[in-house]
This record gives sequence, C-alpha cells and structure tokens, in this order.
Amino acid sequence: MHNYTVDGKLIENKGDAGLTWIDNSFFTIDYLGKKYHGEIIDSSIEDGVFTVKVNQRTFSVRRNHPLDDLIKSMGLDKQKIKKLHQLQSPMPGRILNYAVEAGTEVVPGTPLLTLEAMKMENVIKAEGEGIVKKVLFSADAVVEKGAVLIEFE
Repeated sequence: MHNYTVDGKLIENKGDAGLTWIDNSFFTIDYLGKKYHGEIIDSSIEDGVFTVKVNQRTFSVRRNHPLDDLIKSMGLDKQKIKKLHQLQSPMPGRILNYAVEAGTEVVPGTPLLTLEAMKMENVIKAEGEGIVKKVLFSADAVVEKGAVLIEFE
C-alpha cells in the first residue's frame, strides 16, 4: 500500500479506501461505505504535490515514494536558488528609488528598486540571492533596457 502526506500529516493507506476517476480532474473516494466527491485544483508534478478539493474542503496531497528518503539524504530535495551576479534593467525607464544599498543581503523576492516606465511604477525584485556590491546609477537616472543597474558579490 502507498503512504501519502495530507496537509503535512503522514497518512497510511491500509487498503480500506477506493478511488475511481471520472475524468482527468474529478474522482470519487469510497471509504467505509461512504462516497466522497473530489477534484484536482492544482498540481505540481515536479514536486509531486496536488491540491485537491473533497466535499468543499481543500487539501495538499503528496504521494510518498520509497526513493524520497534516498533523495533527501543526498540533498537533492532542496530547491536550487540562483546566485545573483548583476541586475539588468528589464525595460527602459527612470529609476525612482533603490530599496537596497551596498552590503545589503538579498533573497528571492526582496525589492531592489522602483523603475518608472510608461507612467507606471514597477518594483523590481531579486530573483535569487546575493549581497549588493555596487549600485551603478543614482535615483532619477534614465536607463535603457539591458543596462546593468546593480552588481552583486
């Protein structure tokens, strides 16, 4: 039988539940004489995680596999984080302000600067991790697409 992790809790299937697929998204579960209707809301095949809705409740489900322990022991289960070297302007515009300075440590999602383009303010965020080495333009500078704005260590 297979083991599953449902909302972070290990569940062992002892064979007392049955699953019937209606189509690629909808299914029914027969458990202890009762029938439950379910739907796959989202899936991340790479991570082996599914978000399912069963009787109007939403669950995160992951099927555990015998290789999971080996993969984890080898450290291959950790998500790779990109090491930043430089930030290039994604579009032409005017730098309104910086949210970082030399020495600032950033992780994915850290706001770096605000760039005005076509009268819209765009917050540019880090897509990896690093330490700001140098800010190359001052606030209020006009930059072209592809211009290097920040260098990282």
